[in-house]
Amino acid sequence: MNDDVRNIVLGVMATAISGGFGWFSRTYLWRRTLRRKQAFFGLPPGSDCLFVVNRQMGGNEGSVHRNDAFALLEISALIKDCGANLQIVSHDGVRQGFGERAEFCVGGPVSNARTAAHLTSMLPGVHVDLTSAPGPDRGAIRVGGETYRWQKGQTEYVVLARLTTRPGTRPVFLISGQTAISNQAGARFLARNHQTLARRYGGNSFCVLLKVTNSDAYGPDVAELLADVTEAAQTPVAAIESAH
Repeated sequence: MNDDVRNIVLGVMATAISGGFGWFSRTYLWRRTLRRKQAFFGLPPGSDCLFVVNRQMGGNEGSVHRNDAFALLEISALIKDCGANLQIVSHDGVRQGFGERAEFCVGGPVSNARTAAHLTSMLPGVHVDLTSAPGPDRGAIRVGGETYRWQKGQTEYVVLARLTTRPGTRPVFLISGQTAISNQAGARFLARNHQTLARRYGGNSFCVLLKVTNSDAYGPDVAELLADVTEAAQTPVAAIESAH
């Protein structure tokens, strides 16, 4: 074998080895990222999960606002990536506890009875004004001694939480916005930032408050994490008041 042939053979071998190593590295990293996503959402391959939809305010019973439907699309893509199965149920049709299956619950307590139950049992420090009469406090979120009022199309807030009862149980993801478009913004924020949230909180429960800015112009795209309210949200209001 002369030098030219030897160099060609060595070049081909080096290219094959380099390509194989690159393929292995990319596959390993992809699988590791997928496993972390599955662990964060509580969605191992082949598992079942619930998506609890709310009703459209002012609409017919059973109707869903189009932005809440878009929120479903945001979440369903995550579920599909994890290889899990999605079951869509109405907020007033769920008759079970939590922990056995992962759950995504979308909508505020006015339009979603399941959200109201989760807030009462797992986030007692979060209070949402349920009055239907027009006024500055309508739909306001109170947590940690602060009140977050919404201005339609300008400033809206979303409670985004990952809730578990004990280690080893499947999580509930709660997206409780003040409007339908803020619900979609919360779902989109979760879809875009789940890796950051997973690195920060791991498999633990958390509750954060998101601020949606100028949805009239930007839709659900401009949402930022305003505050981590986990401790305040999990502490009953009476306990906070007695401490002061």
